[in-house]
Parts: sequence; C-alpha cells; structure tokens
Amino acid sequence: MSRMNRVSSGGPARGRTGEDTRGAHTDESFLDGTSRTEESGREASRSDVSPAEAPATEVSRAETSRTYDVVVIGSGAGGLAAGVTARLRGLSVVVLEKTPLYGGTTALSGGALWIPDSFHLAEAGLGDSRAAGRAYLDATVGDRVPAARKEAYLDQGPRMVREFHDRTDVRFVHTDGYSDYYPERSGGFARGRSIEPEIFDLNRLPAAERALMRRAALPTYGLTLTSYDFRYLNMVTRTWAGKRASLRVGLRAARALADGSKPIALGEALVARLRHSLGVLGGHLWLGAPMTRLLTNEAGRVNGVRARHDGRDVTFRARRGVVLASGSFAGNQRLRERYLPSPTRAAWSSAPEGNDGDGLREGLRLGAGVDLMEKVWGAPSVVVPGREAPFFLVADRGIPGMAVVDGRGERYVNEAAPYHEFVDAMYAHREKTGAETAPSWLVLDARSKARYLFMGLFPGRPFPRELVGSGFVKKAGTLEELAAGMGVPADRFARTIARFNTFARQGSDEDFGRGDSAYDRYYGDPTLPNPNLAPLAKPPYYAVPVVPGDLGTKGGLTTDEHARVLREDGSVLGGLYATGNASAAVMGETYPGPGATIGPAMTFAYAAVGHMAGGAADTARG
Repeated sequence: MSRMNRVSSGGPARGRTGEDTRGAHTDESFLDGTSRTEESGREASRSDVSPAEAPATEVSRAETSRTYDVVVIGSGAGGLAAGVTARLRGLSVVVLEKTPLYGGTTALSGGALWIPDSFHLAEAGLGDSRAAGRAYLDATVGDRVPAARKEAYLDQGPRMVREFHDRTDVRFVHTDGYSDYYPERSGGFARGRSIEPEIFDLNRLPAAERALMRRAALPTYGLTLTSYDFRYLNMVTRTWAGKRASLRVGLRAARALADGSKPIALGEALVARLRHSLGVLGGHLWLGAPMTRLLTNEAGRVNGVRARHDGRDVTFRARRGVVLASGSFAGNQRLRERYLPSPTRAAWSSAPEGNDGDGLREGLRLGAGVDLMEKVWGAPSVVVPGREAPFFLVADRGIPGMAVVDGRGERYVNEAAPYHEFVDAMYAHREKTGAETAPSWLVLDARSKARYLFMGLFPGRPFPRELVGSGFVKKAGTLEELAAGMGVPADRFARTIARFNTFARQGSDEDFGRGDSAYDRYYGDPTLPNPNLAPLAKPPYYAVPVVPGDLGTKGGLTTDEHARVLREDGSVLGGLYATGNASAAVMGETYPGPGATIGPAMTFAYAAVGHMAGGAADTARG
C-alpha cells in the first residue's frame, strides 16, 4: 500500500508521551548526553560506514551560523535518505525539519518503494529487468517526463536499495502479489515490484528519539501489521490464509509482550530505520526549524538556508548544495485553489501539517520552473467529523458487495481501480456530466460489513454510534430509504443497484471492468468467481460520503536526472536540488505501482547527493 488505511485523532503534533516537542533539535548530541556515534560504534563498523562527524554537545543561543557540506530541508524518506547518503559519501550534513516531529508524510504511509529490477525481485525469482521496467514506464508515464529522468530512476533506484541494504539499517522485503497498478500493460508485473520495510524494534532508538518521531495512529488495536499481513487479514472470516495471518500477527504481539520489544512496520519502520542509520552515521537533525529563505552567492548559486529555530534566525551554509525534500503544498488552501481542480480542500489531504509549499515558494522566487501543478497523488477518502485526518480508502474499495455512486445515484468508475485513477475519475465525471462526485457515496450491505474489514473496523464490528446517529454514516432498511438519506434520486439509484447486482451474479462488470485486473483482485475475496463482485442485497444498507482526497500534491519544481532544480528556461539553478513532492513527479500524471511516491523521493535524494559528492560542475542547458 502506498498508505495503510487509517483513522486518527488527536490534537496538535506531539510526541507519543504527550510532551510538547516544539523547538527541539536532535543529534547534536544524544538527548541523554551520550554520543550516538560512541554508543553505535561497533554497529557502525559492521555497517561499513564512514567515521561520524564529532557531534557538538549544545548549540549556543548566540550562535547564528553553521556550515555543512549538504543542507537538507525536510525529514521524510527523501530528506532522511539524502542525509544518510551524504554521510555514506563522507559529507557533513544537517537535516532541517519544519515541524516538531520528524518523519513527514512517510511516517503515515505504507512505507513501500516501487523500484524496478531491485535485487529483492531477483531473489524472489521474478525475472525483472531494466528493459521490462523501461517498457512499463513507457506504457504508463509515457513521454510526459523526460527520458533522462526515467533512465536515472531505473539506474539509481536499484543501486540505492542495494547500498542502503549493505551499508545501513535500511532494509526491505518484497511484497509478493502486490501488483503493479497496471500489470496488463507492457512490462507490468502481477506479482508486483513493491518492497516494504522490514519490521523494526522501536526500542533501538533512544526514548527521546521515539517521542520525536511522527506516529501514524493506525486503527490496528495494538497489532503490528505489514501490508502483506493486511491483505490476508482482510479475509480473516473467508479464507484459511486470512486465519493464518491472524495467528501470525497475534504471535508477533505475544512475542513483543514477552520480550518487551516494540515492533513497528510500514512507514513508521522506514522512518525509524532511516533515522537510526542517520544517527549511526553521524548526521544531524534539527526539529522545529522551518526554512525562511534560500541563500545565494553573487553569481546566483544557492549556498545555504536561513531557518528559524528557538526564536532566532540561524544560517546554515552549504558547501556542496541544498536538497529540498520539504513536501507538497497540500496544506496550503490558497495554492490548492490556484492550481488544483475544483472543488479542493486542504482538509481532504492525508499529508500532515507542514506541507505548505515552502520549497516551491523559494524555488519560484529564484526563477525555478514548475510542472504538474494541477495534479495530486489522489486518495479517495472519508473525512470523519472530529478526526484529525481523513480515512484513505484502499482495500475498502476492493471488497465485494459494495458500489460507489454519484449525486445522481449512478456508478461512474471501477471502484477497485488504483486510487489516483479513482480520484481522476471523480473530477472528470463531474466536469463531463455535472453530476456531483464530491462527495460520492460508497454503498455496502450488511453481508459485506460482516465479512470484511471496512474503515479500520474488523468484520462484524458496527460503525461508531455517533457516526450513525449524527447521520454521517447513512443506514437504512431499504435502498429507497438509503437513497433518501443520500439525497439521490431513488428510481435511478434502484436501477443502478439492480444493474450492478446482475453483473455481480454473472461475475463480470460490463460497465467498468471491476475485477478484470490483477490489481483489482489483490484486495478482493478469492472465494468468489469474481473476487470484487457480490450483489448488494442484504439489509441494512450503509452509505458513507467519499471525497477526492490526496496523499500530497504531485506538482513542484522541475528537475533533471541529477535532481538539480531547473529554471524556466531549462538552465540549472546551481547548488539547488529537489526530490519527493517538492519536485515535479518523475511518474508524470500517473501512478505505476505501490511505492511510486517514496521510491522516487529516496532515489533522487540519493542521486542528488551522489552528484554533489562527484563534484560535477553545474552546466547550463539551452
């Protein structure tokens, strides 16, 4: 999964202990006074790492300037990967995080990377190749992105995961069966190219570091679930594989209780592994240090950053360059209204606070070009009243006995389609027909509610009473009553469900092809002729409103194959690099597979620092 389903609640961003962590900085020393370099010396040696830069013990309030080889903005996977790569290349580095917590959007995600031709795929016997990866990118991304960037991804991605595996604690495992999103296209893999982080014991980080890491607050009831676990656990009432997954997850929880470990998975595990590796290698991380300005020399080359920390301005000079890994502009309503299709709401985004477009703002000020500004990493979502973040519908759209209708009570999309495609369809259908799709209505019956996980609720567990009582979740004994609750025409809705049920009984969706793709079937019920189809026939019926949410915006600064930021005329903006959602996506207007956001973020962070370390001169483009 690009992001696990979640319902989260709570107030302002805080550490797990509830302590306010604003203004904190870490890794200038261990917060308990012990140098991480000293404590982890033997482990660093085992990981074949470069000697760590001697950490300072405290930052003087009078000190207003520091110098590093590399300055990184943002502490998600891209930013932390840049920091780790810098230390592997023997470069001093500081990672500046705007918010009080490190981890960014990555910490809330599934933590997957989509990397063609990685050694994980070779070990799994998939027979992937660079040629197959290129064919698939050509079939999905097409020529929307320069060929040199796609080639760089195919080249640098496998190198990055191999080196990180061999020299750091950043390790992954292939998620077998999690299909590429378009496996039927040339070069597509039904078994998937996605890799997810290995489970990590959070106790390996110091207590203070644990408190400063952003947590996902997934509705897993204290269980540690990988994306591989979740696929089968979703079928716990239907298959033996589901029951075995339940046993596996339960035993994992029992072992943790017995030995005192704190296993974490998904995006949290990836962030923790990167954070641990950065600390072992001697990289620095400052929290609560928002960038206020990019600095340049007389020739216009970026040579540093001004940030605000603990009530004062601090200048961070960069000998080699600055990497913008500052995330998207998903939280900036003004920019959303300027660039994105309407309607759009910052409250619909699953990106955490801090995604305000800071890197975009500074890049534009220096004359950088932008691209893909009208696009998002689409995520059909339910915005639950009183909850901190939307609930991102992933597996929920693959279960049988469920359909999605517009404001006219009619289906308009393959409900199990890849999530970005689903959101694109919401806007396209609204523009073409005038039918309201924000919200659309996801409808399911009592049988599906009893059989499958839905919105984080285990099979058979009722919706919270306050959601039904308030009318947010519609519940009715008949389809006619449900139509009235949704405010859609009852006759049209009845015809829609009758037609859908006919397709479900025959096992073929003649309107939208639901269940035809291996990707659709990944979260379906394998005991049915079509894993994604069953009649909507058993009352009571339920409906929840679905909006066109996102995981972040896709548009950003234009970059080249080295992740160097380009000006509007195509020339290189010297000293400035960008990755992740601060840059225009290498995946163009599409989403080839699970992990196609984090994979490029880490890959181009790796490429950027590699280019700095190589000492290659910035060259103009014409």
